[in-house]
Amino acid sequence: MSYSKTLVSKMALIFGGSGGIGAAASRLLAEAGARVAVTYRPEGQGEAIAADLVRTLPGDKHLALAADVSSTASLVALRDAVTQKFGRLHILINAAGFTKPVPHADLDALDDDLIDRMFQVNWRGQFATIRTFAPLLKASGDGLIVSISSIAALTGVGSSIAYCAAKAGIDVMTKSLARVLAPEVRVLAVSPGVVDTAFVPGRSANFNERVAAATPLKRIGRPEDIATAILACATQLTFSTGTTIVVDGGRAL
Repeated sequence: MSYSKTLVSKMALIFGGSGGIGAAASRLLAEAGARVAVTYRPEGQGEAIAADLVRTLPGDKHLALAADVSSTASLVALRDAVTQKFGRLHILINAAGFTKPVPHADLDALDDDLIDRMFQVNWRGQFATIRTFAPLLKASGDGLIVSISSIAALTGVGSSIAYCAAKAGIDVMTKSLARVLAPEVRVLAVSPGVVDTAFVPGRSANFNERVAAATPLKRIGRPEDIATAILACATQLTFSTGTTIVVDGGRAL
């Protein structure tokens, strides 16, 4: 007996779809049959990147839509657009995020503004997207939320102490929301280790090699590794909710 399921007729909304993990997840979900909407921040090059991604996805009627997770008004406007264009939502992927490296011992460098921004985007933003889209997900009767966490939540080692704390908050939020949104909506988190993307600025040229050497599986993650876990949440792990799935090659051991 096969426990996998197709995503044909499913609608997926992917925040941070123009980033490495979000783009990889968009491709896999579209390959599984989902109709995909990817978000981009209104400023910068996000719109062009998201538009290029949408054009390359298998299937049709995929969209790129502007949204700022730090602005609830922006999220409400996005919900209205999704409702108008799709009329439903089955899958919500929270892959938007932000970080800035700060040495953990440099307490003064982690100032109030940076702490507030870190939590505004990495925790409050993810909660706000769920709060905004929960009614649509519940109405589907078979909703799924997957938020991107980090092994920094477990190890306390990451780009900054505030980043570690925000990601620990994602893990706790996943448990709390899984209780209150069940049974109509499942809530999961995927926790990567180091991934080969440009998410963390300022890493040295040999950073990936040093991390790979210290990782049991002797490589760092690829965006596709994380996207595969996200796809599994939608197609394989259909009796799971409230848990965080670690995808780190053993890095946290």
